[in-house]
Amino acid sequence: MCHPSWGRARAAAQRLSDFARLRRVRDRIDREYALPLDVEALARGAGMPAGHLSRRFRQAYGTSPYAYLTARRMERAAALLRQGGLGVTEVRSAVGCPSPAVFDTRFTELVGMEPGAYRSAQRASAEPVRNREAPAVEPNLA
Repeated sequence: MCHPSWGRARAAAQRLSDFARLRRVRDRIDREYALPLDVEALARGAGMPAGHLSRRFRQAYGTSPYAYLTARRMERAAALLRQGGLGVTEVRSAVGCPSPAVFDTRFTELVGMEPGAYRSAQRASAEPVRNREAPAVEPNLA
């Protein structure tokens, strides 16, 4: 008969192992967000069934692997649109979002405005502001 604490220790070790694999999945998403990733591929890379990965990822990080991937893509898209130089279609491709409709919808949900409007707003706020010349004032040398 096994001692009860052995079962608890084994369960704790399994949770720690799962968390390490989940961390590697999250790190992979952060690095490879522009590549075609899906939960099945992430699960295979972690050596976990897809359903188990999704449940454990949500428990650990409060969101599904797909939602986390989408958020990373939209954060990067917002950064690229702020930098300027790329159009919305180029940004969508650069972050690995295959569908224009999905990109527009997710970007709008997460950022609060459509990608084109966001790009325009960023461009408008980046325009230089001309300062008026300060009026000449005689120095007080007394």
